[in-house]
Amino acid sequence: MEYGAIKYLHALQTWGQHSRKDRQMKVLVIGAGNMGSGFVKQLTAAGHQVTVTAREQEKAQAVAQQFGAKAAPAAGAAKDVDAIVVATPYGESANALLGVGDLAGKVVIDISNPLTPDYMGLTLGHTTSAAEEIAKAVPGAEVVKGFNTVFAQVLGAGSDLGGQKVTVFLASDSERAKQTARVLADSMGFVVVDAGALKNARYLEPLGGLNVYFGYGAGQGTSIAPTWVHQN
Repeated sequence: MEYGAIKYLHALQTWGQHSRKDRQMKVLVIGAGNMGSGFVKQLTAAGHQVTVTAREQEKAQAVAQQFGAKAAPAAGAAKDVDAIVVATPYGESANALLGVGDLAGKVVIDISNPLTPDYMGLTLGHTTSAAEEIAKAVPGAEVVKGFNTVFAQVLGAGSDLGGQKVTVFLASDSERAKQTARVLADSMGFVVVDAGALKNARYLEPLGGLNVYFGYGAGQGTSIAPTWVHQN
């Protein structure tokens, strides 16, 4: 690992040792729907500098105003940010990312699930995943899968659910991207589980689909989230 990368990872690992102002990251959220709004709300509350952009700019402006963030047009929005959260449906993710500027070296957090129109199945699996396809579409970026098992309602309400912290699973081939996403998840109060390489999104996306089935197909509602139990 290069010296600069080691310094970066060390800075992330010592996140909790500095003041809230020093811990701020510049985060771009693409999308102003329920998930995008939830990220803007929680990231600004955690002290990050958040910019939101969306296909309908008036929605981005409304979300930004509501939660104390900044709205920006898509073109060039990726400049100078530490991380990008793409909070659009999977089918729109690649084009949305390509529209925000140069992504070389940018950390991209993919939260999508490649759902069928009725939300009861996946359009990808076994040999690839939404995260891997997005990584192919934006080859200069460092993609990390995460938050795809968290409903928008849970994200918007915060990291506590039924007296327990909600789990976020992270998968990436980039340790830098994974650690960046971990820092953001930690700052919002979530428990983080390292899910390995990006190809393990092939497991996480079906888990997200199962969560959708439990929430809607089985009628359990959206105040649910999967976790991983282990013996200490």
